[in-house]
Amino acid sequence: MKLRVPSYVSHISAVALCVSLGMSPAVASADSVFNRIATFPVYLNTDIDAETVAEIVDVSSDGNTLVYTDSETDKLGFVDITVPSNPTPDGVISVGGEPTSVAVAGDYALVAVNTSPNFVAPSGKLEVYDIGSRTLETTLTLEGQPDSIAVSPDGRYAAVVIENERDEDFDPQDGEPPQLPSGLLQIVDLEGDPDEWTLRDVDLEDVADLFPKDAEPEYVDINSNNVAVVTLQENNHIVLVDIPTGNIVNNFSAGTVNLHKIDTKEEDPALIRLTDRQLGRAREPDGVTWISNDLFVTADEGDLFGGSRGITMFDTKGNVKYNSGNLLEHEVVRLGHYPDDRSGNKGNETENAEFGVFGDDGFVFACSERSSVIFVYKVNDKKLELVQSLPSGVGPEGIKAIPSRNLLVAATENDSREDKFRGTLTIYEYDEGDTEYPTIISSNSKGKTPIPWGALSGFAIDPASDNTLYTIHDSFYQQSRIYVMDISGKPAVITGEIVLDDAMGELAGVASTLSNADGTVNLDPEGITVSASGDGSFWIASEGAGSADDAGRPVTSNSIVVNVTDDGTITEVVTLPPAVNAKQRRFGFEGVASVMEGSSEILYVAFQRAWVGDPAPNNVDDGGKVRIGRYDTSTGDWTFAYYPLDVRESPNEGWVGLSEITALGDDDFAIIERDNQANTDARIKKVYSIDVGSVTFKAEGETFDTLDKTLVDDLIPYLEATNGLVLEKIESLAVTSDGDMLFANDNDGVDDSSGETQLIRIDDVF
Repeated sequence: MKLRVPSYVSHISAVALCVSLGMSPAVASADSVFNRIATFPVYLNTDIDAETVAEIVDVSSDGNTLVYTDSETDKLGFVDITVPSNPTPDGVISVGGEPTSVAVAGDYALVAVNTSPNFVAPSGKLEVYDIGSRTLETTLTLEGQPDSIAVSPDGRYAAVVIENERDEDFDPQDGEPPQLPSGLLQIVDLEGDPDEWTLRDVDLEDVADLFPKDAEPEYVDINSNNVAVVTLQENNHIVLVDIPTGNIVNNFSAGTVNLHKIDTKEEDPALIRLTDRQLGRAREPDGVTWISNDLFVTADEGDLFGGSRGITMFDTKGNVKYNSGNLLEHEVVRLGHYPDDRSGNKGNETENAEFGVFGDDGFVFACSERSSVIFVYKVNDKKLELVQSLPSGVGPEGIKAIPSRNLLVAATENDSREDKFRGTLTIYEYDEGDTEYPTIISSNSKGKTPIPWGALSGFAIDPASDNTLYTIHDSFYQQSRIYVMDISGKPAVITGEIVLDDAMGELAGVASTLSNADGTVNLDPEGITVSASGDGSFWIASEGAGSADDAGRPVTSNSIVVNVTDDGTITEVVTLPPAVNAKQRRFGFEGVASVMEGSSEILYVAFQRAWVGDPAPNNVDDGGKVRIGRYDTSTGDWTFAYYPLDVRESPNEGWVGLSEITALGDDDFAIIERDNQANTDARIKKVYSIDVGSVTFKAEGETFDTLDKTLVDDLIPYLEATNGLVLEKIESLAVTSDGDMLFANDNDGVDDSSGETQLIRIDDVF
């Protein structure tokens, strides 16, 4: 079979991937790579409780100050990156409207500001600020609502796209163009002091074929010949303008793409299947960047009818020199970043592009808005090669290459403290070394497409090999499965998947709603362990849904444990006693571990939070208690003990609970205890050990003993060391025979999440 091994994979990981597929590995060179060195949450410039974003970003001429637009607060923000690994807040300026774009020209920041009262009366202004003094130098009135601004490489001109965007809710046209007034391009002659600058208009009407009277331009970039490339997104058109004269020198359709082996269906729960196609898909480009005076690259986001899920390189005659096809879709699937809830729309939704020359190499950087990934392409002899994929905050849009400092900056336009993500500026450095992300990738399936994965929720080491790890996904995805992962290299490689099957009817007999007509099952797997019996089977803990004491969230399934053969067949379903089920809360089974006690196999399960009647936290000096369940497989008896939780510490409050239990040998177990907070709100992401032999586990109705716990490690410093914001759901833990500890987060299936998965290994912990 023909396999495309991602070129961002390091030598070790490439070896792992090739070995897993029976191929001979090729040795990678020790080239410089891009790695994340800092993440700046932009609320540091305002207020932690404020919704604040960074949409478009540029940098001062000396490379020491980032300038970004915050459309949520109508402000222009500044960040000091004199020490790029330690960016610091440097204040904000109110701009009297919605800042849509910013570009730096010499000492000045040119800010395009939307002041439109409505769609039919668009208005805007160009505000010019001295970056050093933060003073407003001049204001130029624009002909409508601006969306993008670019400065020529020689600093002689600026070009402002006046979009005059459509009302997507406008009846009776279902939001479609034409909706007048039309947009245009305005050229700013940057001669003399800012108060001497003048504007010229470039009429874009009657250029495009689709909606000739409603150009609605989207993005602009200028090359060193002072030719501007302008995208007309809804018109699926591209216009080239000679800036000195204002003449249109060429225009052409962006054309269409045939996409194969993609996912075009949205399911709930999600299911990623790369089996569909879209033929004749309009590119509808958004962002655009020149890579030379005769070649440019578009980010084909789509808007009205199209979106081709990738990028395209054109020459100035309109010839396509490169198209990514389904490559970027497959790439985000391979990375665990695929947004299934966008399958029916525009998939990963590549929105913007940037070009920069670092050393002797040119690179194109493309932002995937929905997958929260920055694709890195190397330009080789006018050809593009995908070499890396970088993690970002949620919804990257603005991106700025700073070759003079070997830096790259991405700005994200989404922010929600409630949903545990923040608007950020992410800083990457180009330097010698290994790629630090991704930490997990998937190999190709038998269908020659990447194995889809995400929302990992539990780990189990293969007793026969420390290089093999089994993992599961939670209920975000249907058709529950076990993934087989090779962890011998970095990144780890998902080499196979085992789809669970209820062919014997075991699950249907207990919880029929969890079994599908085709025999697959929709559990909520939160824990996995290899059976200590040695029969090669697995035990999987399913959390259950709903709470007995919450009418708004009634119980729809109970916490259960299922036994699964190595081919995925469910052979046994273990339920809790009815008296315990009657106390269920939706925070149920989160982990399971199997041990042998004499000739009996014993399962230990961790409950996430207190159930009805369990000691509740007072959040002052007592964190409450949660159950550790003990199940004797030979007798069918359940007994319990309590685990004492840490007191809540986060300034954003929330709760503290358990996420995993792992057997260490004898009576010792490792436990993940965490809060439900992320970013700078996170306080508790810890591994504790317990000795179950120190207490007596008791039946329901008796008074449970309380376990003692011993701190093994605080995980937050390891998460901070990734140079991203602290991830919330640390849910998977495994320990090798040598005592190495591996843990990872659940990325929520890229739903209100960046999709980032960090698999972190710490040597010699146990």
